[in-house]
Amino acid sequence: MSSISKVTVLGTGVLGSQIAFQTAYSGIEVSVYDIDDAVIAKARQRFDALVETYEKEVPGAQGRADAALGRLRFFTDLGAAVADADLVVEAIPEVLELKQDTYARLGNLAPERTIFATNSSTLLPSAMKDATGRPDRFLALHFANQIWKFNTAEVMGTADTSAAVFDAVVAFASAIGMVPIPVRKEKAGYVLNSLLVPLLNAAAELAAGGYADPHDADKVWCTATGAPLGPFQIYDIIGLTTPYNILSHGDAQMRQLADWLKENYIDQGKLGVASGEGFYIYGPAA
Repeated sequence: MSSISKVTVLGTGVLGSQIAFQTAYSGIEVSVYDIDDAVIAKARQRFDALVETYEKEVPGAQGRADAALGRLRFFTDLGAAVADADLVVEAIPEVLELKQDTYARLGNLAPERTIFATNSSTLLPSAMKDATGRPDRFLALHFANQIWKFNTAEVMGTADTSAAVFDAVVAFASAIGMVPIPVRKEKAGYVLNSLLVPLLNAAAELAAGGYADPHDADKVWCTATGAPLGPFQIYDIIGLTTPYNILSHGDAQMRQLADWLKENYIDQGKLGVASGEGFYIYGPAA
């Protein structure tokens, strides 16, 4: 049983909203933080949409999903958001300096007992641990998009992470319906993205180079392997902004792929499922 009963989620983007909602859906009080009231207003719309999604896709969610909204509190004041948190899950953009600055602030605002966890998909926790002021109570807790279906939670500490903290976060992941995946040593990309990112990059190279249309690349992948989704369908689920940020920090070839994503999709508002269109058309923005 988890000892974590009060959680704060920083960031209300696609995945931050899902983490907060899944935690509230599991019966835990959640404080949700973002930078201003306009962003919080958009987050409330995401949570309303998640109620509908859970009721359609999660067995037993009727009524329970709507009740989860009552366990969410919204903040634009970081100190107030973390004042009584057992665990803070950070899900802000994949920019190291932004994360470091945020943890430096958190270290001065949160109670000494509070555990900090980054949901970063590519950055190693060791790159942020010193900024927290509490490296023994800091680690990575990485979720996959569409958390209610793809319910893995990778738990990865640093050499400084307390074993008790690691175990507490593994227990928390189980308590909110995740399948915990302990990562025993720091690894860029963790387990999931170490497998997934090379696939997505290879697919982008094929499309950007004019070798194959994205839809045909998905078709061959699904037909030949039996996979339910192709790489470009996965891109759309993730949202194109995160892959773009990752590619932008890569080598020259990766940066070319980032430029291709930006010019052909992101600059045209085609961000994936959440915007209603990416490599595929989904209808109204989610």
